[in-house]
Amino acid sequence: MQPNVGTLDRALRVLLGLVLIGLALAGQIGPWGWIGLLPLATGLLRRCPAYSLFGWRTCRSPSTRRG
Repeated sequence: MQPNVGTLDRALRVLLGLVLIGLALAGQIGPWGWIGLLPLATGLLRRCPAYSLFGWRTCRSPSTRRG
């Protein structure tokens, strides 16, 4: 499976996920904060099912990467 989440997108997803989970653990936003597991997982795995569905990608294709 090729990654479809780029570096900046990945960092923002991980940050958002951690913030939401932290707020849920602190009791600030209730159980809805656990939705932060989704952006955290997609950021860590560099793969977003929604991006695949729509054919989007925020990372370079393997052929354009510098080696």
